[in-house]
Amino acid sequence: MEPILRCINLSKSFGALPVLRQLSFDVLSGEVLGLAGRSGAGKSVLAMLLAGIDVPSEGDIYLDSHRLRWPIRGRSVGITVIHQQPELVPKLDITSNIFLGNELGWPAPGAWLQLPYRRRMEQRAAAILDELDAQVASLREPVGNLSSEQRQMIAIARALVRPARLVVLDEPTMPLSYAHQQKLLELIRAWQQQGTAVIFASNNLDHLFAVADRIVVLRQGRCVADFRTDTTSREEVVAALVGTTDRQQLTPIIWALDSYYRAREQAEKLGHQQTLLEQNLAVQDSLNRQLIDKLAEQVSALDRANLALQDAQRRLLTEREQERKALARELHDQVIQDLLSINYQLEEVEAEAAQSPNSEELAEARTSIRALVDDVRRICGNLRPPTIDSLGLGAALQSYTRDWAARTGITVALDLDAHLSRLPEAIELSIFRIVQEGLSNVRKHARASQVQISLKHSSPRALLVAIADNGRGLPEGFDLAGLAAAGHYGMLGISERVALLEGRLHLQNQASGGALLQVEIPHPRVDVRVSALGR
Repeated sequence: MEPILRCINLSKSFGALPVLRQLSFDVLSGEVLGLAGRSGAGKSVLAMLLAGIDVPSEGDIYLDSHRLRWPIRGRSVGITVIHQQPELVPKLDITSNIFLGNELGWPAPGAWLQLPYRRRMEQRAAAILDELDAQVASLREPVGNLSSEQRQMIAIARALVRPARLVVLDEPTMPLSYAHQQKLLELIRAWQQQGTAVIFASNNLDHLFAVADRIVVLRQGRCVADFRTDTTSREEVVAALVGTTDRQQLTPIIWALDSYYRAREQAEKLGHQQTLLEQNLAVQDSLNRQLIDKLAEQVSALDRANLALQDAQRRLLTEREQERKALARELHDQVIQDLLSINYQLEEVEAEAAQSPNSEELAEARTSIRALVDDVRRICGNLRPPTIDSLGLGAALQSYTRDWAARTGITVALDLDAHLSRLPEAIELSIFRIVQEGLSNVRKHARASQVQISLKHSSPRALLVAIADNGRGLPEGFDLAGLAAAGHYGMLGISERVALLEGRLHLQNQASGGALLQVEIPHPRVDVRVSALGR
């Protein structure tokens, strides 16, 4: 397939300061290319070149195999750019900014003179803003009076007025709230489904992994890595961002560890200082190099420590699951069968001695053996759910929650995603153990009468697990890190499993009472239906 966009050896300098250096990449129709890079890496400059605002110092850009010549008008050739800071006219109202350069006119198209069709444009503008859940008091309000988030939503709405072959987004989520960030991600997926190529520059790796097919990493104006999203990890992308050289030893790092997040925050601060220093590189080159080397050394040391901890924990959990599986099989195949055999023998003895004075004692013994068989079966199910290997996670959770509710008297409502499919064994087992431990905590500590469990896809590559109860909630001053010292390892075990799966853990009290545990687990891409804006 021929790429819709091809950049070859693209370079741009401002005076003696190079900001893009020999940048080359392709983008296919319907492909979402993620751009990752710290401040000053060249993402915004690339967006300005594609919009026609700046002219490259060297290199070529081809759109549909045709070489673009400057000056170009990006929108006229099918390129729409949404900048980090919206390019709007403050004195014009909302409708005029949305349709700027694409005004609807009357009489019919083709007439030698057309006037702006104001009412039709306002109807269309209102419909677009409604699709984006963007609230404005009046379409005739000058955009200069709007908040930064509202202005960004106006810029996004303008991109929907006219179909584009290529949409370039230069960190557009920075002024947006969480809801509007999710709406923009949904819009990117819709463009992808419609065959529109998208270049999405962002510092939020969660956003890039949620929508991008590839992630290109820029550092000091150069392309230092090009990853397929389905085959890479956040840690590989971070390693490319900060310049880690020991690439062969990189494996997924435990992001949930507090020490790693503190190091990441420090890296961002040092990166900002580095950007300021690089503006005067000719004078302070030695200091800059020391700063880069120090940062790479700190991240590399932290990576090695986290890798050792992660490998040890993964081996421990794997061996524990294997031991549980073997023990459950031995109990089921040997102990239960022996107990059933004894029960059958007692049944024969009871039949032969029906009138014996010991017949009641034999009946009680048989009842005790049957109860013991049920207990051993329940223990086997806890050790290794028998349905998870043959029928998958959903069936295992339905069976377990039904038995747990009958045993504890606590009502359980289980809501499974309609598109829940088979996942890798390690992920299914970990999610089952998380739910198992979460219910155990509810039984021991919550004093709840109801529990709601939900498994829903938050994106094609992530599953959101939520456990909510109506109990007494978390105690004041609850500290997850202090549980181990107090001898409580349940929540700590959940946290470790989530970290090993590169997931996210959130624990809070609900306004209506009770506690809410949310876990987001990444997994290989599955076919999840998404709504397409503009259809």
